[in-house]
Parts: sequence; C-alpha cells; structure tokens
Amino acid sequence: MKKDNTSKLKIIPLGGLEQIGMNITAFEYEDSIVVVDCGLSFPEDDMLGIDLVIPDVTYLKNNIEKVKGFVITHGHEDHIGALPYILREVNVPIYATKLTIGLIENKLKEHGLLRTTKRKTIRHGQSINLGAFRIEFIKTNHSIADAAALAIYSPAGIVVHTGDFKVDYTPVFGDAIDLQRFAEIGKKGVLALMCDSTNAERPGFTMSERTVGRTIDNLFAGHRNSRIIIATFASNVDRVQQIINSAYKFGRKVVVEGRSMVNVISTAQELGYLRIPENTLIDIEQMKNYPDEQLVLITTGSQGESMAALSRMASHLHKKVSIKPGDTVIFSSNPIPGNEKAVSNIINDLSEQGADVIFQDVHVSGHACQEEIKLIYSLVKPKYSIPVHGEYRHLKAHAGIAESLGIPKENIFLMHSGDVLSLDGNGAELAAGQAPTGAIMVDGLGVGDVGNIVLRDRQHLSEDGIMVVVLTLEKRSNQLLAGPDIVSRGFVYVRESEDLMGDAREVVEEALDSCLNRHISDWGKIKSTIKDALGDFVWKRTKRRPMILPIIMEA
Repeated sequence: MKKDNTSKLKIIPLGGLEQIGMNITAFEYEDSIVVVDCGLSFPEDDMLGIDLVIPDVTYLKNNIEKVKGFVITHGHEDHIGALPYILREVNVPIYATKLTIGLIENKLKEHGLLRTTKRKTIRHGQSINLGAFRIEFIKTNHSIADAAALAIYSPAGIVVHTGDFKVDYTPVFGDAIDLQRFAEIGKKGVLALMCDSTNAERPGFTMSERTVGRTIDNLFAGHRNSRIIIATFASNVDRVQQIINSAYKFGRKVVVEGRSMVNVISTAQELGYLRIPENTLIDIEQMKNYPDEQLVLITTGSQGESMAALSRMASHLHKKVSIKPGDTVIFSSNPIPGNEKAVSNIINDLSEQGADVIFQDVHVSGHACQEEIKLIYSLVKPKYSIPVHGEYRHLKAHAGIAESLGIPKENIFLMHSGDVLSLDGNGAELAAGQAPTGAIMVDGLGVGDVGNIVLRDRQHLSEDGIMVVVLTLEKRSNQLLAGPDIVSRGFVYVRESEDLMGDAREVVEEALDSCLNRHISDWGKIKSTIKDALGDFVWKRTKRRPMILPIIMEA
C-alpha cells in the first residue's frame, strides 16, 4: 500500500504561552497561514521605562505571501493590542465580531491605519474561507461581549480554539455559549482542542457574571450616604452595565473616568452592547452640581497601574477628583499575577485618606474553571490536547485535566512559544526547529529600538549610577589641554564625597599619563585604560560599579 503523502497542519504559537498576554498563533497548511489573535503584554518589573511589549512576527514577515489574515477571538488588549504595530509590517485583513472590530477600529484610528487596513465583521455561526482554511466563529461567554471560539477546518482535520471563555448560562448581554455547536463539531471528529487554561487550577465552575450585579446592588444599598467609586477593567462592558443598572436603580448619576474606559464605553454604547438609561451619564465637570450620595464614578486602575485614574486619585495627582473621608471605593477585579503589590499600595493610600475600601467578592472571573474545561472536552472529544493561554503551571494543570478525561499522555502537547507542532489524523510531533519569537519592546514612539542591551544599561544606571570623565586633548600632539573632570549622577552625593572624587581624579590622571608617556594615540585604548583604572578604584573604595563613560574632546 502506498504511503499517504498529504501535507500536515502546522500550529505555531508566536507568543502567549508561559504567560497571560501577547497571544498570537499561526496555523499553516501548505501555502496558507491564518493568524489567530495579535495581543500585547505589559512590561515585566525589570523592563525599565517600557510601555508595552509586542510579539516578534519575523516568521510572518518571512512568509508574508502565505498570510491570509488575522482572525480575532475577542477585544481584550492581550488579543488585539499589538495589531496597530504589527499591521505596519504584516498588512493583511482582520476578521472579528462586531464589538471586537469596533475596539480594533479605535486603535487603528489612533495610529492612522484605518484607511489602509481591510477589516470584516463576522457574525457568530458564520464561516470564512481563507486559503486552505475555513474558519467558523462560535458564540462563547467571556468578560467582554462578542467573544468567539473558532473551529478551524483544514484538509488535515479540524482544530477547535476556544479563545478566552467561560460557560455562563445567564450572561448579562446576549446569548449563552453555543454548547450545541461544540457538540455538533465534536461529532464530526476533532483533531485537536486548544483550550483556555487560565483557571485550570481552580476546581468547580466559574460563577455567572450576573451574580456580581446582585453584590453591587447590596453594596449600593449598604452605602447610601457616600460617594461610590468603582474600579474595574475598561473592557469589562458587562460589569460596567451592571454598575450602571445599580446606579439607576438607586437614583445615582454616573461619571466615567480614565481614557481607555471612556473609549470602550462609547464604542460599546454606539454598537448597542451597553444600554445606558437617559440622563444617567454626566460629565466629570458636572460632579460639583450633585451631592456625594447621588454619584458613582466608574474608573480604570483596578490593577494599580501608576498612570490610571484611580492611582492618580489615591496619590492626590488627579486634576478633578480627590478622595475624601467617607468615600466608598470598590475594586471590581482580582489582581493579575504580579500586580498584587501595586494594588495593595493603592488600597493603603486610599484607606489613609479615609476611604472605605472594598475588594472582596465584587468580581467573577471571565475564564473557565475545571468543570467547564471538562465540559468542553466531553463535547468536542479531541484526539490531541494543546493547552493554551496561561503560565506554565496553568498549562500543566490543564494537561492533568485532559489526562483525567482519558486523553493519552502522548497526545497532550505542552508547547512553548516558537514550537512548531505538525499534525494530521495519523500523528502529531514537535518539529526540531523553532520559529523566531521574542518580545519587542515599545517605549514611547520607538518600537523595537530598546533591546536587551539598552535595558541592561538602564538596569545598570538604576542600580549604581554613572560617572562621566571629560578631558580635552590637542589634535596632533595629544597633549592634555583641559580636565580630566569627573561628573557623577546617581553614584554618590558629590558634596559629601569630595575626598573620593579628588582621589578618583588622581587615578584618572595617572592612567592618562601612563598612556601619553607610552605615546598611545588610539583614543579607544585611552578610554578603556581610564575606564578600567577608575572602575577598579571605585570598586575597592565603595564596592559599587557605576557605569563609566570617558569622553575625549579634541582642540
């Protein structure tokens, strides 16, 4: 019997594994590539001064003629945030549901890319053909409306990608997740399931978003006499809807504060995903016309971000709102791993100013817990399991769930960003090579111009400061005309360390003399001699290693 030579499907995550954020995965079959999601992540603590981080898409640039489009599961930053940066290099059409496209268009407008980017709004249940692929959008629930799972049909088999999801039978907006469609696709035979792992360590089911509405109602009832400030994720439109419902019920006016919050709310309202009763929303300028007990502020900053509205209020930097004793501040979110300290600092600042801070039980997750993950597996019945969306421990917990449901261990793939998985009905294996991946850092308007070396320098400067040695040499004779002068920043307080600086200057002079006496005219050599001598001296005297920059001018 002749061997079957059909091509295999390749799945290549270019980001988003081992972390919550920067989700982007390429699906490749022969000469077609479809990219699912294109998100950013926020900088780690050691990325000094970096604003955000986007994925390295070298693989897509190298195969640009194959790339058919971006298919986006939902409108969160970690799934759409990198688009305005990546589209400059990989300009292909974008396919997503209505609210997701609305939020993406906001970004494109800001970056001046609206005219040059093709985009198409897809309804749940609809399919699109992209090269060798057909992609069907399936209704799911998440903490933002219009989230979709994707059934990716390829000649090698069907892959189901859940996107970020939970099973919510009583969503605040729209319909419940389309479990029936998952089951129908499961009947056709599914090659692989790529399923959300964020809450894979948590047993049970995730509570319905609607339960938060009841909690908020109770809080409003219990704090009738104070101004209420609620911080939540800008993108959690359903949460905002429930806060507005409670405010209306208790006769309060609502002020929305924080740029991202204002953007998302106006888009959601325009597209009909947010229903705001008339005369409920007021401008921040009108707050002074109402007593405190008639006001609710919905604000960004629930993660302790230093520039967000709530942190500015907490640190007296907000131009229009200052916290006063008697205010009730509610955190309607859980700290994302890594943000706990920033959040607790803000809670302390708010408490110190007399606010009553509430942060328990005013949040439910937008991600599936173990029982919902099991439900999806039992409907889809995949041959292979590829846990996605989570740190490594979440992926590992997810693998444990898949195994407990009878999926053989060798059919579960814990992938790293950059791995290439080739699969078809006959088998699956990780390729030997890796696709290039990495974090491209965005600082201000610069994309990718700050690399590891610049970060290392920033780290160095932040730890030990800098010493600059300035001297002037005569052009031909290399005679010393002025200096050497030493200026330091962030190393020692010069006025109190005159002896140290005087000795340091002598060390530099000696090093310079030894070079000039030996008739060394190569400035590079002179600089490195000065650097070494001064570095050794400073280390002996202070046990510090400041950055040393010799500057030679010629006259």
